[in-house]
Amino acid sequence: MTSRTVARNGLFYPIVGFASCVAFIYLSFGDFRLNFYVGKRMDFVGRNGTQFVVDGKVFYVNGWNSYWLMDQAVDEYSRPRVRTVLQAGARMGLTVCRTWAFNDNTYHALQIAPGQFDEGVFQALDLVIAEANQHGIRLLLSLVNNLQAFGGKTQYVKWAWEEGIGLSSSNDSFFYDPSIRQYYKNYVKAVLTRKNTITGIEYRDDPTIFGWELMNEPRCMTDPAGNTLQDWLEEMSTFVRSIDKKHLLTVGLEGFYGPKNPKSLTVNPADWAALYGSDFVHNSNLPNIDFASAHIYPDHWFHEIEFEESVKFVSKWVRSHIDDGDRVLKKPVMFTEFGYSNQNPNFHPSQRDRFFKTIFDEIYASARKNGAGAGSFVWQFFVGGMEEYNDDFGIVPWQRSSTYQLITEHSCRLAALRGLNQLKGSLRELCLQDK
Repeated sequence: MTSRTVARNGLFYPIVGFASCVAFIYLSFGDFRLNFYVGKRMDFVGRNGTQFVVDGKVFYVNGWNSYWLMDQAVDEYSRPRVRTVLQAGARMGLTVCRTWAFNDNTYHALQIAPGQFDEGVFQALDLVIAEANQHGIRLLLSLVNNLQAFGGKTQYVKWAWEEGIGLSSSNDSFFYDPSIRQYYKNYVKAVLTRKNTITGIEYRDDPTIFGWELMNEPRCMTDPAGNTLQDWLEEMSTFVRSIDKKHLLTVGLEGFYGPKNPKSLTVNPADWAALYGSDFVHNSNLPNIDFASAHIYPDHWFHEIEFEESVKFVSKWVRSHIDDGDRVLKKPVMFTEFGYSNQNPNFHPSQRDRFFKTIFDEIYASARKNGAGAGSFVWQFFVGGMEEYNDDFGIVPWQRSSTYQLITEHSCRLAALRGLNQLKGSLRELCLQDK
């Protein structure tokens, strides 16, 4: 931590300043014990009806995705990227980062076999959490992938098959095979009860963690009716809650409506969306699920859609899910991934800005009415030198001033709903600088 950063954060007292410097050195090189670490005080995020609350006050999320934090925290040469993106998020007034707390039997794997972990990678996740705390950023941690990237449910099925205990080679056996369910439970318990080697705090007791996501984009296409996935969600959400009663929990849905939901015909992007074995309302209505989540990728969901039609769909999609939160679920709704591809014909970055603004405006309109629209997460932020981690949605947030300004302005108008006098730290500095 530089002296300029220390001054900006008001850490003038020598003892605290010294401890912060030691924490910086530890996070960079890992050569000091956890008793030198001085964390920032944070309160757990809770829920009151359709709103998130922190210390009794409404809390709105302007967030982003950097799925790669744990992976990049493993090696010393790439570790500074974690700090860089968290610093950038804090300077933009962002409050929560969504990232992977899984990597199953791939490069830099956290879980190298069922219930077996690479301690070095676990320490990398420790570092991510400790570093996020230093910047006042909370983390939404996803526990497994539906997709094959970073192992996912495919790897779990492969493990069971190789051990000769798997019921089926189908990827969807992840949801119904008792052995694989136990694999997942063992993994979840290991993560939630992990004692951070830097902070000395078990993950389940650390308010730096905003909440847990059971799975990234769960699908069970062998059971379009949705019973298999629903049973899995009910069992796993109950299991997580039995271990951790302090953190929020969500499913990790894309937001599609199932075949029994009338909105499958009026809101889904196409007929195929109802066949993935998930249903936004039914899956999110479980008692141990604290908030609902949905994703927004119209340019991947439609073929040859015009930009103006894409924007109209986005407004309809967001409003529909917020309405479900208000009227049916009585829970907050967050759009935990949204992005606009640079591979679209005649793409221009100004289109991405307008796409973002459409979502931000819908969230803000709901928040002003104390509605269920509780936040959103851009997909995705990365930094220079990470092109192999980029996709057609990624942005380096400070490279385009209009995008940077759009995101920071949204942070401030959401914060203003709480009252500018309630703002603290970098968010207060950001939002009051033009007042």
